[in-house]
Amino acid sequence: FEKLRAGGVNCCEFNPVMLPWKLNHRDHRKILVVDASLAFTGGINLSSAYSSGSFGLRKRRKEERLEDGWRDTHIAVRGPAALEFQKLFLDTWQRQACAKPETTQTAVRPAAAGDKVLRVIGSSPDNNASEMYLALLAAIEHAESQIYITMAYFVPDPNTIAALKRAAERGVDVKLILPGFSDFWAVFHAGRSHYSELLRSGVRIYEQRDALLHAKTAVIDGVWSTVGSTNMDWRSYMHNDEVNAIVLGEDFGRTMLAMFEGDLAVATPIDPPRWERRSRKFKFKEWFARRWEYLL
Repeated sequence: FEKLRAGGVNCCEFNPVMLPWKLNHRDHRKILVVDASLAFTGGINLSSAYSSGSFGLRKRRKEERLEDGWRDTHIAVRGPAALEFQKLFLDTWQRQACAKPETTQTAVRPAAAGDKVLRVIGSSPDNNASEMYLALLAAIEHAESQIYITMAYFVPDPNTIAALKRAAERGVDVKLILPGFSDFWAVFHAGRSHYSELLRSGVRIYEQRDALLHAKTAVIDGVWSTVGSTNMDWRSYMHNDEVNAIVLGEDFGRTMLAMFEGDLAVATPIDPPRWERRSRKFKFKEWFARRWEYLL
């Protein structure tokens, strides 16, 4: 940080004083805004983990680092909606009581509106409830034909599990692309502990094993899509600052569907009978990790 400041970059640390009651409150948002008219958000961090490609099947060798070749999704937003991301950024900056940034949200006139219907949702544990959680849950409950979710960290709460099961049981095509391995074993196994219940209801689960999955996206009925930082887990919904873009429309929905189908083509389907025959070692890990899922 000091090197950045020495170079003239305004740098604000989020929750730098590690007080016990603040340990769980983390800034998990990924926001980049340029001239108040172009914004980026999604799952991508500024990290060397993204220096190598993640598309296409590749053989994993022992010498390959886990950080190499992450599979992620980001979205570029142009127009007035970029201001909403800037407002979230400035709000966080001000709440951290950092030095006032030189740029304000009125510094540049935003670009004209396009033809997309887009909503920016910033969630925080300071709110009474996670708006993104409620929006996704409502979309799942009202789905009529398909629910396609790609999720890096999957530790769903009972309401989400119930909503996915009800959707599958009423004939909705529910498909989940989840990680085949993870950078955090406990989250990975806690998520897998829910597979059996979902599979019995007709939910189809696939694991991405050719790259470390870090994307957090969903497309429902081909018209409701979201890209953002929010995982389907307790931490994102209750403890983190998160941000998502929700886009309505068939045009963007087709792009999301094509991306999902591309991931599906290289993912490994979970076969229910074979899943039930998994080793006791894995079942124990799932049982143990699930005991801690609220904190994961």
